[in-house]
Amino acid sequence: MAATEAKSIRTPDETSTFDNVKLEVVTLSDVVFAKATFEPGWRWSQSLKPIQGTDSCQVHHHGYVVSGRLHITMDGGSEAEVGPGDVVTIPPGHDAWTVGDEPCVFFDFSTQVVPS
Repeated sequence: MAATEAKSIRTPDETSTFDNVKLEVVTLSDVVFAKATFEPGWRWSQSLKPIQGTDSCQVHHHGYVVSGRLHITMDGGSEAEVGPGDVVTIPPGHDAWTVGDEPCVFFDFSTQVVPS
């Protein structure tokens, strides 16, 4: 029988800060939970593309927007904008960026936060 797991995001397993984004990560069995804070001016294709080495983000995100706004563009051309209270699934093959002057705080429940 599986055991219940609990951790606090206030004491993350891992914290990364780079180019207008802060990731606080907690890992539970096969789920990675991340609190991502995207500062104004953050854009995946400028911030993470050079690190990941792919043309677009290849992670499938399942998230909840706590505050701020995020614009998502899929490789196929469709677009969406999400804001506070929105729950979103973002398939692999996308770019995203912070909209406006407020940081976007995004809770992400996925199997990974960035490609391994």
